[in-house]
Amino acid sequence: MKNLHTFLFIGILSLFTISCKTSNSTDENSTTTATTIPLFQENVKGWSVFGGGSWKFENNELTGTVQDTMAFVMTNNKYKNFVLKMEFYPDSTINSGVFVRCKNEVISDTDCYEVNIWDSRPDPEYRTGAIVKITKPLEYVETINKWNTIEIKCENDHKQVWVNGILTADVTEQSLVDGYIGLQAGGTGVMKFRNIEITPLELP
Repeated sequence: MKNLHTFLFIGILSLFTISCKTSNSTDENSTTTATTIPLFQENVKGWSVFGGGSWKFENNELTGTVQDTMAFVMTNNKYKNFVLKMEFYPDSTINSGVFVRCKNEVISDTDCYEVNIWDSRPDPEYRTGAIVKITKPLEYVETINKWNTIEIKCENDHKQVWVNGILTADVTEQSLVDGYIGLQAGGTGVMKFRNIEITPLELP
């Protein structure tokens, strides 16, 4: 009888343990977690090339080269709320930028939010780290001829930009709700991007 009681106790304990594990597993699966998505990958559909110049991959780096022209790449999908991160390497002459929430499949400082990458902009009012025509850079960050990081967060009307970990833009503005994402190489020079990824945000 003692052995029978022991057997029954172990059986009930095992069922309880399995039930708890199943319950925990269900809770984890029901929790909404952010998924990071790589963008502008080599040999992967989901983006297009526009304009003059050339774009190529080398050492997992997306390189845009232009000579007195403008070129850009753009996602095929639209994005609304997200955190966009990447590394970039501008030479001393390139005019570049990251364009988010673009209304159409074309880059524009009126129909997109243009996060500028141009240290030597003749008018430095909207140099690197600014959102052109929206907000001036909070800090000047030098980025020429080296690898840098940029992070762009769009959270409903709130937009923030960090360059090399330094907050350069923090603004509330509601003209553009969602749209395409584009990377620019303009003027004359070479621009490199790598490790481009987006994390969509699920907001109420």
